[in-house]
Amino acid sequence: MRFTPKFLLSAMSPDHFPNESRTGGAPEVAFLGRSNVGKSSLINKLLGSKEAKVSSTPGRTRAINFFALHEGTPSKHTLRPSLIFADLPGYGYAKISKSISAEWPSFIEPYLNERETLALCVCLVDTNIPPQESDTLLLTALRQMQRPHIVVGTKSDRLSGNALTKSLKALKEAHGEDVILPVSVKTEKGVAALWPEIVGVIQD
Repeated sequence: MRFTPKFLLSAMSPDHFPNESRTGGAPEVAFLGRSNVGKSSLINKLLGSKEAKVSSTPGRTRAINFFALHEGTPSKHTLRPSLIFADLPGYGYAKISKSISAEWPSFIEPYLNERETLALCVCLVDTNIPPQESDTLLLTALRQMQRPHIVVGTKSDRLSGNALTKSLKALKEAHGEDVILPVSVKTEKGVAALWPEIVGVIQD
């Protein structure tokens, strides 16, 4: 299944979230994780484009960036998008100003808790560092909200086989997850396996 991505808008309040006239009521897939975990890079790899802006500076993304995915090539894609990707601001970076951190409950929580078209949360965790409490808090909150989610372990190319196995085991135990899908944007390993999880929400 091939998609043509198109940037929709950036939102920093619930009033700015795209309405049905912009999204066609298509299911939304949200990408969440700590700052610099690789959300925008993964989105670009999935889309085969550079729609999502990538920055080496943690905390640069301050809004929810929405992207419409249309099936087909640019000349023949459908008018109504099949999917919406939402790239959420990162969290857990100490140097982010208090004002930016305070924006999480003001417009992120309403999005996660109340957005009717939100069909799946893709939660990214870094396989190269120990389990982070902020990731555990997010996953616990999603379970309490009864939001469907999958957990992706990023930067898996930096670890050898045994080290990666140990890292994934530690992450599963700390976060209370049965499955964590290792992915590498650099080598593309795991990216193909992630797609069926995402496009499955279209049929759902």
